[in-house]
Order: sequence, then C-alpha cells, then structure tokens
Amino acid sequence: MHFRRHLLGWAAALLLVGKAHAQVDPEKRQLVQLGYNQAFQGSAPVAAYAYYYANLPDWPREGQTLRVAVAPVYLDSELAFREALGANTHLAVGVAGGGFADSYSEVRGGKYLKEESFYGNGGELSASVYHLFNPGALIPLNGVVRAAFHYTDYEESNRTSPGFTTPPDTSSLKVRTGLRWGGREPLLTPQAAMELSAWYEGDFTANSGTYGYAGDRLARPQTHLFWSRALLAYTLPESEHYFAVSLTAGTSINSDRLTGYKLGAVLPLGAEFPLSLPGYYFQEIHARQFVLLGGLYTIPLDAAKHWHLSTYAATAGVDYTQGMAQPGDWHSGVGGGIGYTSDNKIWEVNLGYAYGVDAIRSDGRGAHTIGLTMQWDLEARRTHRKSPDPEVSPDNSRGLQRLFRGFFGN
Repeated sequence: MHFRRHLLGWAAALLLVGKAHAQVDPEKRQLVQLGYNQAFQGSAPVAAYAYYYANLPDWPREGQTLRVAVAPVYLDSELAFREALGANTHLAVGVAGGGFADSYSEVRGGKYLKEESFYGNGGELSASVYHLFNPGALIPLNGVVRAAFHYTDYEESNRTSPGFTTPPDTSSLKVRTGLRWGGREPLLTPQAAMELSAWYEGDFTANSGTYGYAGDRLARPQTHLFWSRALLAYTLPESEHYFAVSLTAGTSINSDRLTGYKLGAVLPLGAEFPLSLPGYYFQEIHARQFVLLGGLYTIPLDAAKHWHLSTYAATAGVDYTQGMAQPGDWHSGVGGGIGYTSDNKIWEVNLGYAYGVDAIRSDGRGAHTIGLTMQWDLEARRTHRKSPDPEVSPDNSRGLQRLFRGFFGN
C-alpha cells in the first residue's frame, strides 16, 4: 500500500485521458506520445502523459479493429466489429482502467492544495455504436452512442490532511452521444483537419455524498455535460507553414469539482478534447461552463524544413464550478517554441515556453512554464511516408486538402 501511494509523484499523470472517439479509425497506427509541462512558480500538479497508441485494422480478425493505448499504470482498449449492425454501422466493446486514473488535484486560487488532493483508481467496461451518415461524401459525418460502467476507488495520498475525507467509492453509468463532421487524426501536427462536433455526456453515480472537511463539498448523484468544438488545421503546400485554430464551448448541469470542466496547461494529446491554457497549472481552472479559443502558427526555419518555430495563444471565459471561484472570469495565455521533425515524420519533438497572463500566483498575476512534446510514429518508419496516407485517414484529409486549396487559392 505505501509503495502504491508513493507512485503519485510521477506515475499518476502518465495516463491517456482521452477515450471515446466518433468513428472507427481505418488507418493502421503505432505511435509513442510524450508530453510534459513544468511550472516555474510554486508547487504544481504533475502535468504529463506518456503512452503507446496502436490502431490495428483487420486484427485480430478481418472485419475487426483493435485500438489500444498503454501507459505505465493504465490501459485503454476497444475492439470494433465493423458493420456488425449493418452498412456503415459498427459495434465496439472496450475495457479500460488502472492506477490513479481518477485521481484529483485541488487547485484553488492559484495554489495547489495537496492536503485536499487524493488518489482515485478505476476501471471501466463500455459498449459503443458508431455510424457514418454520409458514405462517399467529401467530409464524413459520424455519430456515436456509448455506454460505460465505471468503478472508482478513492483513497488518501501520503499528503492528504488527516481531517479530510475522500469521496465515497462509487460505481457509475456514463453515457455519451455526439456528432462529428470531419475530424482530426491523433497526431501532433496532422497535415490537414477540419471538425464541427457536438456532444452530450451524462454521469449517473450510485454512491454520491459529501466529502472534504466535515462534508463541506458534494459529489452529485448525476451530472450532464454539453459541449461543442470547431477546429481547422492546414499545412500550406508551398511554404509548409502550418496553422491550427479551435473554438470549444461547454456548459453543464449539476457539475461539481470531480465532474466539471478543467482548463490548464498545454498537453495537446493528453485528452480527446484538450482544454489548453498556456502557462497555467494542469487543470487549474474549474468551470461550470466556458468558451475557449486557441490558435497555433508554425513556420519552418531551414531549407530541409526539419526545424520549425511556433507561436500559440489561448483565451477563455469561464463560469466557475461552485466553490472554485476566483477574481476575474477571463483567462489568457501565450507561448512559443522551437521544434524538430525528422525525415518522413518519424520523430517530432517540440520545446516551448508559455506565459499565463491572468494566472494567480503568490506575487500577483502571471505564470511561467516550459513544455515538451514528442511523437514517434512507428508506421512512418516502416512505410517511409512523409505523412499519414490521406486517402484512408479518418478525417478524409485528401478531400480536406482539396477543399482548403480552394479556400487559399493553391
């Protein structure tokens, strides 16, 4: 037990957070993804991910697709049976779980409160139905309906206050449904991507109740989340300048500290819908509802276009979760960095600096962080392709490239 508790210093954050997808990916993929943020001021929650991701069409049998993500203390897997429910309708079953999957870090008023933070270990069984509504269209419209049984075991960390009570261990039913027009490949810099999507997720908990100091906070019996995202990313053909912009907005009913939206840090592949705020602690801002606008622009620095320079920014307006309010309801961050991409895009590494303009710290407003992201594409090594085959990528990126060239005159 003591060995398990002391793992939190590193392993707790080495998890793949994103799980549900709106389509069965037809592209074979093997990727290693790493991401890390380090704050310069104060004590901060560990902000990192490290995992191996594989998507294997026609494995273990023809007509099936296995998707799996393996982190040091966590596994997320799904086996899809393509067209099991008719043309363009797929059925999938999933298993996920591991240590620290549901751990919680309390960050309030710019301070990481370790005495109010705790571990959560969990597991999940799920079933999903994926449907393509417009086969043969230039941009695909996919839908998903997903139900999952989830169990969480909460326990104190070695720094949780003796007077602080963790939430009750609980089982819950999680339901998600959504529509996604277009999409984005699970890569740091997909060559082209466009998405318009809308989502609902319901969390129905069996063992809700109070926790904290003398029951001063509540784990609600049910929570409803509603959010949408608009995203555009493109690589200009001649100059290979790359840009990405996204707008994400969400609201909720009965959300609390455990189930509401959490914004902060720059971990682009740590979740399916990363709510990034440059310069902030990981999941520093707790929101009942929010709107978040972010953008990235990258230019090559050398003739071979291996080295590149990036600048990025994000800004968000939030309505805080109950008990997590702070002065000001607008948060912004900016950053920049340098990166290297190898031949055939086998390796991509980026090092950056970010400044949280409105983050509260002990010396006032403003926070500084550095970040590192890395991607190793094992399939690029084997096929020696410069980018994933756009003909079969889930966002139909060859069609998107034709569409974008029409916009930009290239």
